[in-house]
Amino acid sequence: MSAESRFLALLRLLANHPAAQGLMDDVAILPVGDTKLILTSDTMVEGVHYLPTDPPADIGWKLAAVNLSDLAAKGARPVGCLLNYALSGDEAWDAAFLDGLGDALDRHGLPLLGGDTVKMPDGAPRSYTLTAIGEAGGPIPTRDGAQPGDMLYVTGPVGDAGIGLTLARADPGASGPLVDAYRRPRPRLSEGALIAPLASAMMDLSDGLLIDAQRMAQASGVAITIDHIPLSPALESVRGASTAVQIAAAQAGDDYELLFTLPRGETPPVRAIRIGHVSAGTGLTLMIDGATVPLPATLGWEHG
Repeated sequence: MSAESRFLALLRLLANHPAAQGLMDDVAILPVGDTKLILTSDTMVEGVHYLPTDPPADIGWKLAAVNLSDLAAKGARPVGCLLNYALSGDEAWDAAFLDGLGDALDRHGLPLLGGDTVKMPDGAPRSYTLTAIGEAGGPIPTRDGAQPGDMLYVTGPVGDAGIGLTLARADPGASGPLVDAYRRPRPRLSEGALIAPLASAMMDLSDGLLIDAQRMAQASGVAITIDHIPLSPALESVRGASTAVQIAAAQAGDDYELLFTLPRGETPPVRAIRIGHVSAGTGLTLMIDGATVPLPATLGWEHG
């Protein structure tokens, strides 16, 4: 068990309100009158979630995008957000960060409502937290609803952001679709709103396809088989499509596509790729080119 998992086990003793869902999902679902608020919060730390050489405007964009992706996975409409900001001591850097953040907030209709600022000690890593609030007017799919017989889908290819991170680490001036996938992910809000009424389970891919599919299987009490790992033409053009490349793409995080299940025979209401199925049992099985392959020792991103 990772340090993060052990800490979450202790935290669940405090998070005993029904809205917290036992901390088994990426959001809280809080009924307020006739509506349900979707609450989510993400922190980005320099050197952990982004490179110190990443452009500050892209970091601001990404902070908004990762929160919006959690709302998308519940089919929620953005309502507002709160920002906790660690001042960097570089006013031009801070202004560029806010330009990127504002671009993402404006584009996706997520108004900034407030927050807090702090001054970090000199040399300390930069750290930022955004708390996003959404509203759900219909069914809210969680990660624990997958049923035997369901088909498993993803809204796009995986692994682009992982390669983009590698390229950006090697050359801070790198550009192109793979680097864009890492620095400026696109939250699938419109897709999530259309999928939500039909999906038996849904979550976003933040830590990697394999680990997030395993989490869905565990939460739902089912077995999931992945028999197709979709790669983009951009990724294949620089890495190919070998078994090793496919497994690495399925381990990589920061995709922010939507992973969801639909009952057999149900047609996805958006462009989506069928990547597997759900059956009775437990655990995760990976198949490539029709053959079962061993799962890698590390399925995706975990803290510690």
